[in-house]
Amino acid sequence: MLGKRIIFGIRYSNIFAMIKEKPPSATVYQTNALGGTSKMYSYCSNNLLNIKDVFIKKVVHADFYVKVFIETKPSPQTCPCCGSITKRIHDYRIQTIKDLPFQTKHCFLVLRKRRYVCSCGKKFYENYSFLPRYLQRTNRLTAFIADCFHEQQNITTIARRANVSTATVNRVLDTIHFPKMMLPEVLSIDEFKGNAGNEKYQCILVDPAKHRVLDILPGRNQQCLTQYFYSFPKMDRLKVKFFVCDMWQPYVDMAQIYFPNAKIIIDKYHFIRQVGWAIEAVRKRLQKSMPKKLRKYFKHSRRLILTRYHRLSNEKKRECDLMLLYNDDLRKAHYLKEKFYEICQNPKYSEQRTDFWDWIKEAESSGIPEFEKCAKTYRNWSKYILNAYKYSNISNGPTEGFNNKIKVLKRTSYGIRNFEHFRTRILMVTDM
Repeated sequence: MLGKRIIFGIRYSNIFAMIKEKPPSATVYQTNALGGTSKMYSYCSNNLLNIKDVFIKKVVHADFYVKVFIETKPSPQTCPCCGSITKRIHDYRIQTIKDLPFQTKHCFLVLRKRRYVCSCGKKFYENYSFLPRYLQRTNRLTAFIADCFHEQQNITTIARRANVSTATVNRVLDTIHFPKMMLPEVLSIDEFKGNAGNEKYQCILVDPAKHRVLDILPGRNQQCLTQYFYSFPKMDRLKVKFFVCDMWQPYVDMAQIYFPNAKIIIDKYHFIRQVGWAIEAVRKRLQKSMPKKLRKYFKHSRRLILTRYHRLSNEKKRECDLMLLYNDDLRKAHYLKEKFYEICQNPKYSEQRTDFWDWIKEAESSGIPEFEKCAKTYRNWSKYILNAYKYSNISNGPTEGFNNKIKVLKRTSYGIRNFEHFRTRILMVTDM
């Protein structure tokens, strides 16, 4: 699959430095066609090199590199100008080619190239299956560089492993292209902070059912989303049955226009965290009127309030109870938080729906401004939150997993400014 995505044979201007043939510390092994032992050595060496129609003349081992001197057998060549067949050799040229690392050393192939001359006067070099025209690296080295993009490593590391420049690695990256995938029945969308292409946020499209990344969009604004989804035929867009997103209004507006048959689902993580934010806001509000030592204690022990009460040890439960005794608002906020989590874990949708509306009414009448605001948010998004309860097997979980891989890639690469490079790297890293 990788080979289909790589376009070889592009002319590059980068010229690699030539290596001296015989450094003082090098060890030379030379083959001889005479004798059974030499023939066996030549046969084994050629198979170890694994290049068709090439035989080894000698091998030079140095401390940090290996140079393999190779030749090919003369064969009739077709003139690129007139199409005639010629066997006439005009001259030779020595070319040093970079190959895959060998025994943890950089490997160089020293090829004695023939230049043929046709009766029409055209002079040309013979073609090689392992070496693209105008390049000074083998096809398999290019494939090795492309395969390294599956790993979460930066361009400099890949260039160092392949013994090429970072510019060469970027040129190989430019040759990898991913076609636009078909829209699935379940479509998940989320944004992440990429800082690529002059945009702070990028969008990731995921098929959560098959756990695969569909595409990466340069932004999350309405114009970007509209332009992308409008490019799909209407019949394809009508096949989308579920649209999973967070509480970002442009996502919902876009889904209603371009995916009219899809049920919009708010991911559980994104609406459950509203309760966590609310109780944290209550704690911060109360801390402002606390003495200094008590304020530090509440700040350092905030996990006791955020964590589910039944998951705490007996000792931690006693500490949590002491914190809740400090203020009625905090105690009531903790009660509302625990009750909402219980609603989310209820497997029966009919009970969830009833308890959800009861919780909203209770939060609105609690007298706690933070939870009143949270209840208002839930009421505004109630239709899509209830869809999350009803279709509990559909979520943005796979998307969040891919976002974590993107964060690791971004961190190891110290940021990627070029959006196309960033998109390709993400699709390569997340490719299953």
